[in-house]
Amino acid sequence: MSRQLCVMIAILMCAAPVQSAEENTKRRPNVLFIAVDDLRPQLGCYGHEFMQTPQLDALASQGRLFDRHYVQVPTCGASRCALLTGQYPRTPNDLSNMAIRRRMSGRPEQVEPESFAHLFRRSGYRTVCLGKISHFADGRLYEYDHSGTGELEMPHSWDDVGLPYGKWQNGWDAFFGYADGSGRVRGESPPIESADVPDEGYPDGLIAQAAIQKLSELKDQQFMLCVGFFKPHLPFCAPQKYFDLYDPTSLPLSPNPDAPIDVAPRSLHQSSEMFGNYQHGVPNPLTNVDHHRRLRQAYFACVSYVDAQIGKVLDELDRLELADNTIVVVWGDHGWHLGDQTIWGKHTTFERALRSTLIVRTPETTSAGQPASGIVESVDLYPTLADLCDIEPPGNLDGQSFASVLRDPESIGKDVAFGFWKNGTRTLRTDRYRLVHLPASPQGPEADELYDHQDDPLESRNIAAKHPDLVEALKLRFSDLERVAPKE
Repeated sequence: MSRQLCVMIAILMCAAPVQSAEENTKRRPNVLFIAVDDLRPQLGCYGHEFMQTPQLDALASQGRLFDRHYVQVPTCGASRCALLTGQYPRTPNDLSNMAIRRRMSGRPEQVEPESFAHLFRRSGYRTVCLGKISHFADGRLYEYDHSGTGELEMPHSWDDVGLPYGKWQNGWDAFFGYADGSGRVRGESPPIESADVPDEGYPDGLIAQAAIQKLSELKDQQFMLCVGFFKPHLPFCAPQKYFDLYDPTSLPLSPNPDAPIDVAPRSLHQSSEMFGNYQHGVPNPLTNVDHHRRLRQAYFACVSYVDAQIGKVLDELDRLELADNTIVVVWGDHGWHLGDQTIWGKHTTFERALRSTLIVRTPETTSAGQPASGIVESVDLYPTLADLCDIEPPGNLDGQSFASVLRDPESIGKDVAFGFWKNGTRTLRTDRYRLVHLPASPQGPEADELYDHQDDPLESRNIAAKHPDLVEALKLRFSDLERVAPKE
């Protein structure tokens, strides 16, 4: 019997009990999964009282905010790959923005589902992707110069894939979109725009409207609707009214703008995402404090803009009387430095890049509004959704269900979260410490960093040299990863 035939028989065997239990799926909750690009926990509900985020604050009051949610990789595509597969990175390819493409695109269907959306699709759900859920802005393989085949990035996960291009006409121009319908010209376009337009004058407003329409179409079906908003990813573009919510002259600057003492130099970078890709039009943008305030205003405005769009989608969920049987997840694909530790961007192993937003509301959430302080990871969301929807997850997941935390916010989470970056760099976060191990590479000698979050929550001083025994003890936890950690 050929291998391909064996695979097909196994797939059919996996699907058979699902189809025989069709009546049971009718009672399972729907899932509305919302991904927000570059959304650090910069929300009112996370303690930033000056932030204007009423919709997400309300969602947190109705569900569970996770105060210590950590992504696995501090870049968009790789972080989303870990989330969607429930797996830690396996190879160096899993650390790049092309991680999903290299693992899934163009491949025949396998016994193990390629993603949680694929599992739900096999389990009788109608799965829909709107916007950026994987890496490519519309879920289709087009390069930044618009060349490419347009084939699905995740070929087996979706019943429907879409993005309302509007005047931008293609996915990447929409992702980097300005109000006149243009996309970013690398090194020439501005990092900020605040046009006097309605919400639909930028792409995220169109994504919200498409999600509202799709909810109406799906209301009588069992669905997993995944909606990916672009902002606050660069460029920081939003309607002027959201900029008006923040006075740049009164906004706080970063509380830790300096490089950590005794940091390994290769843990820092030159913020090329911000200062290499855009024309700032001001003198000395790297050190111009007034410009930094304007950049922070623009980021906050984009957060408020997306907050409003999410609110519209949630309002439609209520209007259609679907909220009582729908799990809602809002997830940020990683954090972002806003001048913290000298950096504007992600791509670090600091807390600012690896800690991100996670809010979950379920029909059965108890002690609603009480945040969870235990550690959870992005890889945990896959088994959690399967658990909540009574679907058997595959056996190849690295994540663990945190459904118990949704029932009891005092439930203890994990004791460690793991992170990965290039050149074999690994990090772990315990309740108190963050350890970073940088193996010897062409970029520099072997180095360790240790940050004590009890005494130094901003990670301003590397104390590894003062605590060698603690460093070695914490390094033993990396042995948990030996079967999966990427090898350069």
